[in-house]
Amino acid sequence: MLYGIPDVDPQRLAKIVEANPTLRWVHVMAAGGGGQVKAAGLSSEALARVMFTTSAGVHGGPLAEYAVFGVLAGAKQLPRILAQQRDHHWGDRWMMGQISEQQVLILGLGGIGREVARRLSLLDMHVLGVSRQQRMVPHVDEIIAPSQLRDGVRRADAIVIALPGTDATEGLIDAELLAEMKPGVTIVNVGRGTVIDEPALIEALQRQHVGLAVLDVTASEPLEKASPLWDMPNVLLTPHTAALSESEDRLIAEFFADNARRYLNGEALRNRVDTVEFY
Repeated sequence: MLYGIPDVDPQRLAKIVEANPTLRWVHVMAAGGGGQVKAAGLSSEALARVMFTTSAGVHGGPLAEYAVFGVLAGAKQLPRILAQQRDHHWGDRWMMGQISEQQVLILGLGGIGREVARRLSLLDMHVLGVSRQQRMVPHVDEIIAPSQLRDGVRRADAIVIALPGTDATEGLIDAELLAEMKPGVTIVNVGRGTVIDEPALIEALQRQHVGLAVLDVTASEPLEKASPLWDMPNVLLTPHTAALSESEDRLIAEFFADNARRYLNGEALRNRVDTVEFY
């Protein structure tokens, strides 16, 4: 068994798997660790021999808090507040958005998305969720099929992305889908940056069709210094740090210990990585 990937380096993972033919299980620290496994470029034999698990679920609380922060920042027009304060400008009063009167669309109803739904529902927000499985989810008011995504984004005042980075999700939020969104929509991404077509998002932000983008992830990380996202007044950027908390290491260790018990008892492991779609 291997607990964590040294230096979070997929190439080191590849070397370890190749050098240790008796290795049977690797636990990846990240919730979306499937991307790291894919990046290692392992052979089909290695993928059949070694099980991979992730820490999905451990980060649900911190990421959900960040999502709530992003939705509130959009409703209360945080960039406008910061600009007026910076300029010492006591402007006219304006009607702030009330999220209890708004709708949020959550893309990705895994552990993180479900926790986002729970917390926003407690603030009386109407919650829409996209799911291939047409089963109701706690705290989600309506389930939308992927084929109805365009209709969903037209209704949403805020969109929270909690999707993994896979071939199926890459570029899902493209120029056409952005154009269907409500003018002034808030987009919060706590999933993977590759889900959004970044040049298309920048264009939508420049013409203010997207009112605010709150991004903890970007398509490539670290974000290149020349990216327009750095200087856009309607963008809030954080360096993939929203999941971190003081309890993270303990919670991951506890999760691993439970999976180790399952492994030793011959039981199914939690959070197995799908080595076809790598999530």
